[in-house]
Parts: sequence; C-alpha cells; structure tokens
Amino acid sequence: MTQSAYEPTHPTELAVDAEALPPSATETATFGMGCFWGPDARFGAMPGVVRTRVGYAGGAEPNPSYYSLGDHTEVVQIEYDPDAVSYKDLLDVFWANHAPFSAPLKRQYRGVVLAHDDQQRETARRTRDDLESRTGKTVETAIETLDRFYLAEDYHQKYELRSTPVIADELEDRYGDAFVDSTVAARLNGFVAGYGEDDERETLFAELDISPAALSEVRRRL
Repeated sequence: MTQSAYEPTHPTELAVDAEALPPSATETATFGMGCFWGPDARFGAMPGVVRTRVGYAGGAEPNPSYYSLGDHTEVVQIEYDPDAVSYKDLLDVFWANHAPFSAPLKRQYRGVVLAHDDQQRETARRTRDDLESRTGKTVETAIETLDRFYLAEDYHQKYELRSTPVIADELEDRYGDAFVDSTVAARLNGFVAGYGEDDERETLFAELDISPAALSEVRRRL
C-alpha cells in the first residue's frame, strides 16, 4: 500500500471509530440483496448502523470464495445500534431495495433474510406478509436462519470506497486489518456511492482527521 505523506493526529484510528459502539453493544442483521457491493454502501450510510461487511452465507458448502461459491449467496452483514435504528427499519430498506417478487435466476444473487434469532425471523415474516397484503403479490424472497457467515475477500469490502483510491489507501494505511470494521469506512463507502444526507456528510467531514487531498476526492464523488 502506498504510504500517505499526510501525518494524521490519530495515527491508527479516527476519533469517530474510537467512540463507536463495541460489537458487544450492537445487534446484527444479515441480508442477501443481489450483488453485495450496493447494499454494503446503502446500509453503511444509514444512521444507527455501526459496521458493515460483505460475505457469503445461506449454503452448505464449506469455506466458499468468490470463485468457488458453491450454494452460498452474496450477503451484507450489518452491526447496528438498537437504540438508534430497529431491525424493522433495516427490513424496510431491505424490502425496498431488491426485487422481492421475482424468483432469483442465480442463487448467488437471491433475495434472502438470514435471521439471527426467533425474533428477527418473526419480524421478517410479519413484514413480508404486510408487503404481500399491500401489493397483492407473492414475495419470492426467502426467510431462513443464519447458520454461518463467511467474510468475503478484502477487495469486495467497501467496494465503492476502494474505487476512490486516494481516500481508501489513506484509511487502509491507518487501519490495517481494522479497515473492514471501521464506522468511518462504512459511512464514506455509502457517501461516495451517493447515499446519505448532506447534513450527515458535513457533520462527519468536520470530525475526520483525513488529508485535504482525500477529503477533496470524497467530495468529488458526491
């Protein structure tokens, strides 16, 4: 990774991440919504979402990879603050941003809710039934129980942000392996993909200790 000439105040982590909720204080949701790059960005920009990651789940084949996926599906996994956003709020975004009435052509890109517990499964079923009642259409999206999540390769993580290498390189230099689980990376990944509100973006930009060149590149993508 190319080293940045910028010398940050916080050499290994940004203040926003230092203040983010730890995994023990968050809840987790897992959805399949087609190619996982878009959902990773969409949820990453959502207030209340703390971390995102993409991977493979829903199948039985051991140790899937992008070029050896077996019977797994591309999924996004979301860690969120339950005091700021509810599982139903996440489901509202989920149902509105894939094709729930179409049978998938490939299992890799199918729509699926992978529930982490009975409460999530019941909430997913209730919102599915509500959607069918409102539209008069049959929902093809599956609702299943998550067995195991396999983290996807690094180059799939925060894909939109990695497509903006000035900022991605700087953050990866500072975070190392922690880049994937950075709240800042999740937000910026969403912002450069066009998600989030102007006031949310400006609030975050004011808190960041990133180089002027990196911030300029983020703004160029907006």
